[in-house]
Amino acid sequence: MISYVTIGTNDLDRAAKYYDELLAEVGAKRMMENERIILWGASGAPMLAVCKPFDGSAASVGNGVMVALAASSAEQVAAIHAKALELGGTDEGAPGPRGDGGMTIGYFRDLDGNKLNAIHMG
Repeated sequence: MISYVTIGTNDLDRAAKYYDELLAEVGAKRMMENERIILWGASGAPMLAVCKPFDGSAASVGNGVMVALAASSAEQVAAIHAKALELGGTDEGAPGPRGDGGMTIGYFRDLDGNKLNAIHMG
């Protein structure tokens, strides 16, 4: 149902380096890019885009907006979370079990303050 999700940045080059390494953890690579936007994806999966806002205003973090990256295991959740922090992101909740359904989730913010998580549905 979802084709791609876009989050804003004020420094596309910095965001590109961050997401190149972070999204490699889930097998994603750059699928499209121009001077304003870069989209990463993996075969048949929804894509994540980082862009400078079209209206030319500064990018800002959406309150209540969060992007979830699908992980293949609890170990991959931990690896994605660790990579996000290694690359300069900030911790928003260490990887661990959440809810009653056997989910493992780790929360973090990217270099622009956008909130993401890595999730494995156990």
